[in-house]
Amino acid sequence: MNNPLGEMIRQIRIEKGFSQQQLADLIHVDRTTITNWERGRRLPDADMLSKILDTLSIDVSYLITASLNQNNSPNVIMVDDEKIILTGSIPVFKKVLPYSTVKGFTKPSEALAFARENTVSLAFVDIEMGKVSGLDLCRDLLTINPRMNIIFFTAYVEYSFDAWDTGACGFLLKPISEAAVKKQLTKLRYPLKGDDNI
Repeated sequence: MNNPLGEMIRQIRIEKGFSQQQLADLIHVDRTTITNWERGRRLPDADMLSKILDTLSIDVSYLITASLNQNNSPNVIMVDDEKIILTGSIPVFKKVLPYSTVKGFTKPSEALAFARENTVSLAFVDIEMGKVSGLDLCRDLLTINPRMNIIFFTAYVEYSFDAWDTGACGFLLKPISEAAVKKQLTKLRYPLKGDDNI
C-alpha cells in the first residue's frame, strides 16, 4: 500500500529515537494504533496528527513537503541473495536513478513484504538465489503489482530465454554498469515518475 503520511511518521519517529510503544505512551494510544497509522491501515485525525507533530517536534509544513516529495519518488528494489552484490550495485542504481528510493533485499520474502506495503515501480531481481528462483519471485511481484517493471540480472546468459516467459521487461548481466542500466531503462513497459531525469 502506498502510504506517504504513515511512512513519514515512521521515518520521523525513528529519526527522533522513539519506539512505537514510546510514541504511543506519549500521545496516550495503543502501540497497535501507531502500527496501523504507519502501515496505512488507518489515518490519524487532525487532533491526533497535531499531537504526533508536537511530540516529535515537527512543523506541519515539513511533514507535508516531505510527504509530497516521497510520493513523487518511485520505489526501486533490488533482490540478490549475495550482500556484496547489493553493496556494489545499489550505488549504481542511485546514481542512475537519483530521484528514486532504492532499497536492497537479500531475502525474497522481505522484498515481497515491502512490495505488499509500498508501490514498487521497478525491481531488479537476481535469477538464481539459493532455494528461491528469481523467475518465481518475478511472478509473485507481478501478482502484487501488474504494472511493476522487472529487470533480471544474472551472471548466466543462458537464463535469458527463461526470463522472457515471466513478464519481465529487461535483462542485465553482472557486473552491472551505469550504461547497461540506462539502456534497460529505455525499455521499461511502464513509465517511472520523474523518468525525464534519466
